Amino acid sequence: MEPKTLKKRLFKALTIHLPASKSISNRALIINALSGAGVMPQNVSDCDDTRVMLRALAGQNARDGQGREVIDIMAAGTAMRFLTAYLSVTPPREGEAPSARIITGTERMQNRPIGLLVEALRHLGADIGYVGREGFPPLCIQGRRLEGGEVTLPGHLSSQYISAMLMVGPILEKGLTLHLEGEVVSRPYIDMTLAIMRSFGAEATFVGSTLRVEPTGYKPIPYYIENDWSASSYWFEMVALTPGSEIRLPGLFQESLQGDQGVLDIFRHLGVEASFEELAADGAGPASVLVLRHTGRVAERLDIDMLRVPDLAQTVVVTCCMLGVRFRISGLQSLKIKETDRIFALRTELAKLGYLVCEEDDSVLLWEGERCEVAADCSIDTYEDHRMAMAFAPCCQVLGKVVINNPQVVSKSYPGYWTDLDTCLA
Repeated sequence: MEPKTLKKRLFKALTIHLPASKSISNRALIINALSGAGVMPQNVSDCDDTRVMLRALAGQNARDGQGREVIDIMAAGTAMRFLTAYLSVTPPREGEAPSARIITGTERMQNRPIGLLVEALRHLGADIGYVGREGFPPLCIQGRRLEGGEVTLPGHLSSQYISAMLMVGPILEKGLTLHLEGEVVSRPYIDMTLAIMRSFGAEATFVGSTLRVEPTGYKPIPYYIENDWSASSYWFEMVALTPGSEIRLPGLFQESLQGDQGVLDIFRHLGVEASFEELAADGAGPASVLVLRHTGRVAERLDIDMLRVPDLAQTVVVTCCMLGVRFRISGLQSLKIKETDRIFALRTELAKLGYLVCEEDDSVLLWEGERCEVAADCSIDTYEDHRMAMAFAPCCQVLGKVVINNPQVVSKSYPGYWTDLDTCLA
């Protein structure tokens, strides 16, 4: 796909229909499958990560020369972690001969570590082997019924490891007790997982640093998926960078499972007022719309810990630079192991635009207003990372024009992003 060129445009009011939450969709799909439900959840995300999950759960996968099912999750880290646990506890489908299944992904995915999750599942009796390099995908998994028991994991791991373990807990014969050691990162995503599990009838508690899941199984229920608060952040950024603008975002829950609802508080400091307005209820989703308005009341400085909302980091960092807001943002240790090293990517691309952002301890980004020479070719590289593309696109409102390389990466979480953006920049 050709680079995407975006030019500044002033607009007054728009309504944007966000995608459904990828995080909730992928959790709900795994839990729904474990419940044996014959009905799909409503308002499932149409992003790449969810599509590969749907294909895998439906058994629409290729076979290798040995007749083994090969599940290619492409660049979907969530699908890799969740399906590894799911495949470990699900024997072959009725009528199928026992056969191992292979789960693999892109070259980048094959360089993202998964060893701690594999070892935790093996501790419970899972039959998982490495096809290639020890500690990394592809994996060869023979599904079987597992007893369950106690497992200890570092709390600083990606919450997806923890969520993957939790979701299979109710179908283990003895349930699951999961002890977390040290600081727990991305706690809202763990809370989200527990809330969805409970909606399907699971009994789970989180006391201190210990999670306990009872062997209750799941009950099939109708389930509606809310829209994505992470995706809303790019429209908060657009409003922050566009004087006089207003954007309406239907489909977001006021009482949300998503930790990224924290965008509301963060962007109050960056010139965006947000409020919910009631709509006529139709029974198909939330009866309100979130209205974002530009206020221009911008803080001189932002000091914030984003440990609980790391997926908002790129949006916030770029917005601060565009507004000239100095910052110190901590709690970013998980950014090193996302789709790319997001700390490196942010610093590199902002430097092209003349902003010299510094790094501390692999977990802090700070900027005291330092500038550097703008690159001759300042098109933005996206590093196969959807959030890099979407966080930098609104910069056109300040810079006049911005060019985004490999813009198709947005399909990972927000396939309609460029169409929506063209609505206000056409």
